[in-house]
Amino acid sequence: MAVNNAYISKLLSDYADMLELEGANRYKIRAYRNASYSIASLPRSISEMVELGEDLTQLPGIGKELSQKLVEIAGAGRLHQFEEIKERFPEGLLEILKLRGIGFVKVRELYEKLGIKNLSELEEAAREGRVSQIRGFDVKTERMIIEEIEAMDLKKGAKPRIKISTAESIVMPLIDHLKKSKGVKSVEIAGSFRRGRETVGDIDILVVHDGDSDVMDRFAGYEDVEQVLEKGDTLSSAVLRLGLQVDLRAVPEISSGSALHHFTGSKEHNVAMRQLAIRKGLKISEYGIFRGDERIGGENEEDVFSLLDLQFIPPELRENTGEIEAAQKGKLPKLISLEDIKGDLHMHSKASDGRATIEEMALAARERGYEYIAITDHSRRLRIARGLTPKRLEEQLEQIDLLNERLEGIRVLKSIEVDILEDGTLDLPDSILSRLDLVVCAVHHKFNLSKAKQTDRIISAIDNPYFTILAHPTGRLIDHREPYELDMERLMKAARECGCVMELNMQPDRLDLNEIHCRMAKELGVMVALSTDAHITSELNLMRLGIKQARRGWLEADDVINTMTLEDLMKLINAKKR
Repeated sequence: MAVNNAYISKLLSDYADMLELEGANRYKIRAYRNASYSIASLPRSISEMVELGEDLTQLPGIGKELSQKLVEIAGAGRLHQFEEIKERFPEGLLEILKLRGIGFVKVRELYEKLGIKNLSELEEAAREGRVSQIRGFDVKTERMIIEEIEAMDLKKGAKPRIKISTAESIVMPLIDHLKKSKGVKSVEIAGSFRRGRETVGDIDILVVHDGDSDVMDRFAGYEDVEQVLEKGDTLSSAVLRLGLQVDLRAVPEISSGSALHHFTGSKEHNVAMRQLAIRKGLKISEYGIFRGDERIGGENEEDVFSLLDLQFIPPELRENTGEIEAAQKGKLPKLISLEDIKGDLHMHSKASDGRATIEEMALAARERGYEYIAITDHSRRLRIARGLTPKRLEEQLEQIDLLNERLEGIRVLKSIEVDILEDGTLDLPDSILSRLDLVVCAVHHKFNLSKAKQTDRIISAIDNPYFTILAHPTGRLIDHREPYELDMERLMKAARECGCVMELNMQPDRLDLNEIHCRMAKELGVMVALSTDAHITSELNLMRLGIKQARRGWLEADDVINTMTLEDLMKLINAKKR
């Protein structure tokens, strides 16, 4: 059975975690983490590349040793070194790492001192007061562990959800597989995936065929299927690798549009649409649009909206949060699209924790038709990411000047991702910040401040005349770290007053701002930067997925700073400096 990139990426990430638990060489750990990140955003299948005999060392960050590991995983679905390390460190320790405030050192201490191998054993030890007896732990930590595990237990009854980027890497090869089935006319993904939600619980696929098709057999026999739950002529369900459930429905062509609308959802949107239809003397369902017993539409999705006198509502807006009322008035936003983007204002190079040179990032961006990029390596406080000192930043500025002299078709902007310190000051002095084209600022530590203190901290930083963009504003990591407490409305109003920009960070683990805060920014008149935070050239592709989040937040091109031309962008940025 071939393995997909999402599976390979997770295996490498888990192996890196195990290596860190064991106290392995940090450069080795970083190599596996970098490979995991790279493969997660790689547009091509590793398994397919191996099958074709391609040289994997040509991929960014993949050397000879890692290439051999990837060949093993692609062929066997496992890595023997990972299996060996699991004999020394139980795999259940990885679950403990998901607890807030429990890092690698503490997990190793729990294992070595108390023999704790999983969450249930940790909970038992915490309730018995044994955890607080270990050096480095106290009663407060013990209580927090119990609360965190209880919160995780509450979520166990809910269907697990995976990040949309992971779902995409799993599902798109399946779609290509189904399209090759005999007699198939169309294959469409519906559900929360089509609406662009940041996580999905399952995948709904609709297929139209000519009545003589092997599509259900091809689905059940797909190489990534781990368990077939149901197989029929019109509905089949299966669980794929990584536990993602996929439901495949064959629908008649005459009702394929209404079926696509119905299974795209959301449930709340569909209920509101049915109520509107009733008021107009109509009925809508997955089977079509009816006036009494007469079918009056349903072959095209547009019928659902036009027959209710509505503008077509893009899938990303279908959450019953005002989109139907706006469509009735003809006032739906013209949502931003990938074609509107003219640059990327947050990315890293080898100078800090990136895996490509500045020139490589610039050339990759130019291939996408961008006019500009900003290189935003980390500042000195973030030592783990080899953050730049003022001296190293000065050297980089000279390097960028030389690069801009010989590069055609794109401009590299001088920038930095500077840490916001606990007191609200920035990690680098104004004397060096003043020499930059723009400054991206971020919180990377002290996440546990009170709501008032965290908000005050960031507002204080915003007052700096060289502050341009607030990166990943809430600090969340989806499924790993909750956002720190913030008064977001107060923060955005302060940003508006100072002419600062809020970032929608498009890293799949972040997607921060969320769609609610994107819409808040729009309504308060705060500009948003759509940024990939790319650490390698392939991660520039994340702009495509992040656009979905922006669209869910009702953002239009005029709401986004990096839809501007370079000239207009610099006018806006320099106005704040004055």
